[in-house]
Amino acid sequence: MKIKNIVLLITAFVPVSIYAQTAREISEKSAGVIDYESMEMVTTLKIYDAKGGERIRQVTTATKKFGETNKTMIKIIGPPEVKGTAILIFDHENISDDMWIYIPAIRRTRRIVNTEKGRSFMGSEYTNIDMSKPNLDDFQYRILGTENYEGALCWKIESVCKNETIEDENGFSKKISYIQQGNYLCHKIEIYDLNGELHKTQYIRQYKKQPSGKYFAYHMEMKNEQNGRKSVLIVDKFQPGSDLPESAFTTSMLEK
Repeated sequence: MKIKNIVLLITAFVPVSIYAQTAREISEKSAGVIDYESMEMVTTLKIYDAKGGERIRQVTTATKKFGETNKTMIKIIGPPEVKGTAILIFDHENISDDMWIYIPAIRRTRRIVNTEKGRSFMGSEYTNIDMSKPNLDDFQYRILGTENYEGALCWKIESVCKNETIEDENGFSKKISYIQQGNYLCHKIEIYDLNGELHKTQYIRQYKKQPSGKYFAYHMEMKNEQNGRKSVLIVDKFQPGSDLPESAFTTSMLEK
């Protein structure tokens, strides 16, 4: 028997799972290729109603990891009617995130409780919890198959919330992510509401590879499939790394 045939025969009796990646492993790698321990950026958030009416927000974001916690400061710098609104996020490794918001109209900082994390961020189709990294342990994962999306062969990964508490905090029941084979970039996410109906579709575009080898998306769109609204987030300036001290990520700095 030829060596090639022997190899094929042996392979036929080896479980496929030895070679296959799990849905969780694919999701972890997808999160890893865009994960930055620190960065700063300036973005334009365009909010469209069902008739095409547009509102624009200018936003600055800074993120830096201190110990096991990623701290993020988000500030609205324009237009004047919403300027000064700010959100502080402590993204913990294994426990629920802490979030605070400062509202200049009432000159008050308050904590965003868990049931508010799935609510709209600045009137957009993005939510407060979209501003932080998802906790991978909150979901159960499954590979639904593969699909060619805009020329890229992608895994379809289903992420289902493990319980109702996690559903309430996230504001959805499950997601289906289209993750490209080879580079693990996620190009599309379908988000399902608490009744299991398709609620939103997120499109992630214009990835650029950074000197570190990681990627960053410069154009994101969240489309509400149920009411026709959408929000577009455009990155105007991106800087890997940040020199900001930990004191810049405190509730007292929300008002600055």
